[in-house]
Amino acid sequence: MAASVGFVSGGVVEVGNGGGWYGGSTINDVVEVVSDFSTFFLDIDECKEIVPSPCIGKCENLPGWYHCYCSKGSVGDGRRDGTGCRPSNTLWIALGKLPLLQETGNYSLNEIILFSRASHFFFPLWQNFNQYAGTSMSLLVLLIGSSWIYRMSMNRKLNKERQKFFNLNGGLYLLQLLSQQRGDVEKTRIFTAKDLKKATNNYNETTVLGHGAHGTVYNGVLPDKKEVAIKKPNISDQKQVREFINELVILSQINHDNVVKLLGCCLETKFPILVYEFIINGTLYDHIHERRGSSLLWESRLKIAVEAAQAVTYLHSLDIVHRDIKTTNILLENNYTAKVADFGASRLIPTDKPHVTTLGGTVGYIDPEYFRSNQLTKKSDVYSFGVVLAELLTGEEVISSERTTEDRNLAGYFVSWTNDDRLPRVVDKRLSKDIKIETFEKFAKLVKVCLNLKGEDRPTMEQVEIELKSLMSTIEKHPSEDAEASTKVSEDVRKQIVPSRTER
Repeated sequence: MAASVGFVSGGVVEVGNGGGWYGGSTINDVVEVVSDFSTFFLDIDECKEIVPSPCIGKCENLPGWYHCYCSKGSVGDGRRDGTGCRPSNTLWIALGKLPLLQETGNYSLNEIILFSRASHFFFPLWQNFNQYAGTSMSLLVLLIGSSWIYRMSMNRKLNKERQKFFNLNGGLYLLQLLSQQRGDVEKTRIFTAKDLKKATNNYNETTVLGHGAHGTVYNGVLPDKKEVAIKKPNISDQKQVREFINELVILSQINHDNVVKLLGCCLETKFPILVYEFIINGTLYDHIHERRGSSLLWESRLKIAVEAAQAVTYLHSLDIVHRDIKTTNILLENNYTAKVADFGASRLIPTDKPHVTTLGGTVGYIDPEYFRSNQLTKKSDVYSFGVVLAELLTGEEVISSERTTEDRNLAGYFVSWTNDDRLPRVVDKRLSKDIKIETFEKFAKLVKVCLNLKGEDRPTMEQVEIELKSLMSTIEKHPSEDAEASTKVSEDVRKQIVPSRTER
C-alpha cells in the first residue's frame, strides 16, 4: 500500500502504508522522531537575513522560501541573481499590457517575443540611465555656459566697437559742445545704435522713405511713440567727422517754422546717423507730379515757394549753404506748409571764405558755375531754387527724355522758351484756369533771373523771398480780381497754355 506524506497543523506528519505503521515503527514513534527534528524546519526570513537582499525590487517572505517582485512599470523576476527588473518598454505599453509579468501569465507568444526583443534593446539603456543622465546634464550645463560666455563676449565686443565709433565720430567733442550751450536752447539728443535699430525694425526695407545721393532715410518710431525720419548719410571720409559735428551742433539749434527740425544723432555706428522730425504729407515733388493723387493750385504753389524761400534765406543768414535744394527736399505738412529738409549735404561757410568746395547737389539742379570754379556759394542755392520755381510753374520733370535733346534739362528748356516769347506754352496745363497772365509773367521773370549762368547776376535769396511775397500779396488782396482776370484771358492765349506736352 502506498505511503502518503504531508504537512499538518502543529507539525504532525501523517505517514502510513494503510496499516497505520511504517517500516516496523508505530505511528507514535514516527511522530516523536519528527517532533525531535522540528527545529530543522524553522522558517528563515531571507528578505531580512540575506545581505544584500536577494531581490532588486520588493521581497516577500514565504514559508521556507521568498518571492521577488518588480515595482509597477518594470518587469522581470526581480531577483538579483536573475533577470532583475527592467522598465516596461513603449512597445509593450502600446499593447496595453501594463500589469507586471509575474502578476499574470495571459500573454501570447508573439507579445512575449515582442517584449523580449524590445527589452533587449532598452534594458541596457535603463541600466546606464544614471550615467547617461549625468553626462547629458553635464553637456547641457556646458552648452548653456558656453552660450552665455559667447553672448557676453559678443556684447563686450559690440560695446567696445560702439565706444570706438562714438569716439571716432567726435562723441566726446559733441558732449563738450553741448555742455556749453545755453540752458534755454533745446539740446541735441544722442541716440544709441540699439534705439535706432529698434525704431526701424533693424532698418527694414519696408521703413525706407527714400534714397538719395547723401544717404537713405528710414521712418522710425521711438519708445515714446514719436515718429521720426532717420537718415544714414554717406560720409566717405572720417576726416569730415569733426566738421560734421560742428555743423550738427549749429543745425540742431535751428528753429524755423519752414525748416525740418534736426532732433539728434547716433555716433555709435561707422558714420553718424541723423534723426529728424517726421513730415507726414510727402514731398513737393510727389504733389507736383501727382504721385500723391493731388494737383496743387497756383495759390498753393506760390505759398509753398514763399515758405521755402523763407527757409533758405534763414539758412543763408547763418552762413549755411544747403547745396541740395530740390523738390524732393521740400516736405509738406498736412496743411501744405513747406519745410526744407536734408541737411546731410549742408555746409557752413568759413568766415574767411565766401564758398565751400565739396561737391553736393543733384543733376539738373546743380549750379553750372560749379563745373568751372569747383566752388559752391549762396548763389548756387539761388540757382537750384530757380529750378524748383521752374518746376512749380511748368509741372515738368527736371530731366526728361520726352523733350528734345537741347531741351532735356528743364533750366535750359525754360530759359529758351521764355526768350522766344513762348512762355504761355510752358505753363502747367493744370493751371490754365487758375493763373493770371501778369502773375505768371512776373513769376517767370524771377525764375529766369535765378537761372542766370553767372552767380553774380543772380539775386540773393532774400531778394527772391521779397519778390515772391509781393506776388503772393497781390493774390491775397485781390482774389476776385485775379479770378476775373483769369476769365478774361483770351481764347488764343488759353490755347497756348493748355497744349499737350507732346505738342511741345
